[in-house]
Amino acid sequence: MPEWYGSFGGAYVPETLVPALKALEEAWRTARRDPAFKAELARLSREWGGRPTPLYFAENLTREIGGAQIYLKREDLVHGGAHKFNNALGQALLAKRLGKTRLIAETGAGQHGVATAMVGAKLALRTEVYMGSVDMERQKPNVLRMRLLGATVRPVDHGAKTLKEAINEAFRDWITNVQTTYYLIGSAVGPHPFPSIVSDFQSVIGKEILRQSKQAWGGHPDLVVACVGGGSNAIGTFQPMLRTPVKLLGVEAGGSGSSLAVGSASLTKGRPGVLQGMRTYLLQDAEGQVLETESIAAGLDYAGVGPEHAFLKESGRVEYTSVTDREALDAFHRLCRAEGILPALEPSHALAEAMRRARDLPKTARIVVTLSGRGDKDLEVVAQHAPPG
Repeated sequence: MPEWYGSFGGAYVPETLVPALKALEEAWRTARRDPAFKAELARLSREWGGRPTPLYFAENLTREIGGAQIYLKREDLVHGGAHKFNNALGQALLAKRLGKTRLIAETGAGQHGVATAMVGAKLALRTEVYMGSVDMERQKPNVLRMRLLGATVRPVDHGAKTLKEAINEAFRDWITNVQTTYYLIGSAVGPHPFPSIVSDFQSVIGKEILRQSKQAWGGHPDLVVACVGGGSNAIGTFQPMLRTPVKLLGVEAGGSGSSLAVGSASLTKGRPGVLQGMRTYLLQDAEGQVLETESIAAGLDYAGVGPEHAFLKESGRVEYTSVTDREALDAFHRLCRAEGILPALEPSHALAEAMRRARDLPKTARIVVTLSGRGDKDLEVVAQHAPPG
């Protein structure tokens, strides 16, 4: 896989991290060709993680909306309740291969922190997770889960106190403790080779969708939709489909939707720049200072995006749009009532846009939405907002 995605990607890091990044890339490239590594990853994904996850026809929702058939890729059913498991397990096995004894991670919505805590417990690796104090307050259930799983949660109390600041603290820790510590980055962001590694481990989502859709109706989906923050569930969904005729749609967080708000929509409202070791699209002012973001979904509340998404936007292969907090909440409630499924607020953004597109498509068309996580973690946030009328 390339170090650069067109003009995006790269590795803008201090010299002290270059040897660690080179060793990581070598270990990953060797491991992905190693039958024993692949077999262990597949075994744990199946027996411990619960893969493959189902491709579910949302029959009631489809009937209510009218138009295209809506299917859900049920990543909410994987161990831990989110797609984050796929990448956390793969990278933790790489950490063991490299002889590391400690894992660190960043987290926004808490799902990656939970996944890292799970694999740390399973593989006997000491685990510490950095999390913005704002996110800790709105994602209390996941903070408790991480601690129950044996991880130490480190609050980050500066800046916006959300995901960007948590990533900064994790990088500082890694620079200081690089000999013993593996930084298990949670999204398809950061310096090379992290975006490629995350994309690789998450591509199981898209591979299963293609296989399951062929089994279900003998062909590909017409449209595949995924939410985009840093972009790991979306790139894992899209990557195996880039050379197929499937239309791909990424949905960012539009926040409050006011004319002055940028939400967290880096691809639709940002411009290219350098952030946290990569060149990508990011939200910045005229002087290049990173803007503060807003989203009801903690996992989408990030000022940048993975560099592969930046490339796919510029190449035109993937369409990107945004959805407001209100629209995501409406989609959340609608899926709850129609299908008995509580989605996380992050994929509720994708679901909202999928429902809008379904109305304009024929009933023979098929839309697949990657339901990247379940909504238990968001119940307190949802309860603060009145359900739709």
